[in-house]
Amino acid sequence: MDQFYRKIMCALLAGSLAAGLLAGCGKSAGEKADTEDTAASGENSALDKTGGDGGEITIGVTSFADTLEPTEQYFSWVVSRYGVGETLVRFDENGEIVPCLAESWEISEDQLTWTFKIREGVKFSNGDDMTPELVKASLERTFELSDRAVSFFEPASMEVDGQNLLIKTKEPVAILPGSLADPLFLIVDTQADTDAFAMEGPICTGPYAVESFSPTDSCVVVRNEYYWDGEVPLDKVTLKCIDDQTTRSMALQTDEVQIAYNLKTENLADFEDSGEYNIQQLESLRSTYAFMNQNGVLGDKALRQAVIRGLDKETYCDTLLEGGATAGKAPVPPTLDFGFDELKDENAYDPDGAKALLEEAGYKDTDGDGFVETPSGEKLELNFVIYTSREELNVYAQAAQASLKDIGINVKLNTVSYETLLDMRDSGEFDMLIWNVLVANTGDPEKYLRENWYSTSSSNQMGYSNPHVDELLDQLVTEFNEDTRKNLIMQIQQLIMDDAATVFFGYETTYLFSSKSVTGVKMYPMDYYWLTKDISLAE
Repeated sequence: MDQFYRKIMCALLAGSLAAGLLAGCGKSAGEKADTEDTAASGENSALDKTGGDGGEITIGVTSFADTLEPTEQYFSWVVSRYGVGETLVRFDENGEIVPCLAESWEISEDQLTWTFKIREGVKFSNGDDMTPELVKASLERTFELSDRAVSFFEPASMEVDGQNLLIKTKEPVAILPGSLADPLFLIVDTQADTDAFAMEGPICTGPYAVESFSPTDSCVVVRNEYYWDGEVPLDKVTLKCIDDQTTRSMALQTDEVQIAYNLKTENLADFEDSGEYNIQQLESLRSTYAFMNQNGVLGDKALRQAVIRGLDKETYCDTLLEGGATAGKAPVPPTLDFGFDELKDENAYDPDGAKALLEEAGYKDTDGDGFVETPSGEKLELNFVIYTSREELNVYAQAAQASLKDIGINVKLNTVSYETLLDMRDSGEFDMLIWNVLVANTGDPEKYLRENWYSTSSSNQMGYSNPHVDELLDQLVTEFNEDTRKNLIMQIQQLIMDDAATVFFGYETTYLFSSKSVTGVKMYPMDYYWLTKDISLAE
């Protein structure tokens, strides 16, 4: 199985890492922080510290969590990104799956039982020993509390045999090791007060432990004195929520933060001519798209096709985002080797064709206000739900609103917090809803495709259902041959495109800006890892 993931990820990285590292920039950043602890206070500035051991930094991030309970929504990603939580296996900076809390793993001949050898000598941040029994209990807790867990795999049984954890499934699951690298399956101490995890942080095994947490504002983490994998260089890290992209850029320039996540192409001019910063970039590992809810007016395929054909995605990406994204058409970006160029897009940009399609389907502007009514004569206004902690989402949404107005479709933008957007997605309270996601979070796109377009997926609240897509996704679960998997994934993508199920806006280039006062900052293809044990103050 190592070879399976390695070959897939090598194909991914061949494209996505082509831009490589741009050297020549850096200051400071964090995701959430108490202002009294930040470098801006002047009392604890990272630049006042010397040497690689000890000290404090601040990382500037976008809002993500209103709780640190890892089984809630996608907030386990925060626990992993903040250096608190770890999983049995993980992805390294080359995108390869490698051991973490499990030393090794193997699969039985019948491909139903996976055996993970649990690492000895690991302690939780409260000093408790991490035993195979507690690993089992942690995974059982995840499956009990998270509706998302079974979308990865469903264990028939989990048993402890000495230092080994045996996970048996009812049918072969090709992506099981990669699934366990998802932060949802990070290992927590179930003997601790789990009710306190939400606001005080879970007890985990990572290099840092939560000291304080203020939802949507800041999170302060401190060195885990019991960390199993070497020395942890920093005493304390403040992760400061700075949603506004310009403000986050300024915070890095003024050394309020030393690392800044989710800056964009337009920020390059602020840093690339300075010798004080490092800039890293990674292309097209994420996709931005908009679900179209078929339980409402968008149940009409002709209307969905007109929407997609009315969007000038090339201009959005090349001009509005200044080349910071590749125009979208399919679920999987071209930097993954899953047939992007071979897929046929019958709904490519064609505003005149979109207008003709609307007219043929009976959508006409009967009251002269510039917007079409439905074939039954009712007002048509699409409720487009967005969140803007990623600036490019707002760019796409506003551009789409303007483009669709030109073909006579009225779109109302509804801007909400990320947390509210999750609730609205799960309750189906939208006509269109923007989404940005890592497309190969288990090593290839299977989980991503199944979570969003399988008819009975708990995340699919848009009413999309295609029995052939379901059939192919079911085949994909048990298929280990990589060539066959690629063929299945191509077929699934083509069907989703032919159904005009989703608007695929673009595949963004991801940037990581950091001060040269900080070392060990790495960009990972699987962006589960932000604060790691490798980050320290420069000598």
